[in-house]
Amino acid sequence: SMMTRFALTVVRHGETRFNKEKILQGQGVDEPLSETGFKQAAAAGIFLKNVKFTHVFSSDLTRTKQTTCGILEKSKFCKDMAVKYDSRLRERKYGVAEGRALSELRAMAKAAGEECLMFTPPGGETLAQVKMRGKDFFEFLCQLILKEADEKGQFSQGAPSNSLETSLAKTFPLGKTCAPACNSDSSAPGLAASVLVVSHGAYMRNLFDYLVTDLKCSLPASLSRSELVSVSPNTGISLFIVNFEEGREVQPTVQCVCMNLQEHLNGVTETR
Repeated sequence: SMMTRFALTVVRHGETRFNKEKILQGQGVDEPLSETGFKQAAAAGIFLKNVKFTHVFSSDLTRTKQTTCGILEKSKFCKDMAVKYDSRLRERKYGVAEGRALSELRAMAKAAGEECLMFTPPGGETLAQVKMRGKDFFEFLCQLILKEADEKGQFSQGAPSNSLETSLAKTFPLGKTCAPACNSDSSAPGLAASVLVVSHGAYMRNLFDYLVTDLKCSLPASLSRSELVSVSPNTGISLFIVNFEEGREVQPTVQCVCMNLQEHLNGVTETR
């Protein structure tokens, strides 16, 4: 049976002044990037410069828009790509806690007798609601890629899709996932698409939880349990390969190549 595969690269926005000061922004506080944040976005862009993206999605908040712009500016292939801004990629809504210190959220949770992570402040979204938004966006993306692959009849022209894979393999430790680029096994087609998504810490944590818990995503051996549940650093980069078998109404199989990668930040120093 035919397979459709695509790559999903997910990046958290760069640092804002409020990230540094540990103040919750959620959806209601729309801070721009700090000077450090712009440097991080540029560093992520340089790291990803050889990757050929076919689709770019960003949350519609200022910090993600600016990060996306900073990444694409450095790209060899995607400088002029149209970005789709999607409100489904917005940060978790923190209700009354937005604009307040993280320590205040912790105090509110404690007063309610709950763990901070599981606590929903008044007017905020529950973790389940954020995860539903993640699932919603992911399913929309899968449908879009499958529909486009269908229309293209991608199987008749293997070459362009292979170049997507080759461009990824230059940057990421693809290893066994990159069958077409590394051997001539024709049963695994090249990538039908390579998607960049720029989003937010709490949102990404819930999206990744959906991929790992619900879709039983396979994980790199080097990934520890604590890394799996931690929030991505600013401009942390994660890569997933999503694989569909044609004509079967089944969940896709998902493979995580890396999660919350931050080696591109080694040269980026905090600006005081």
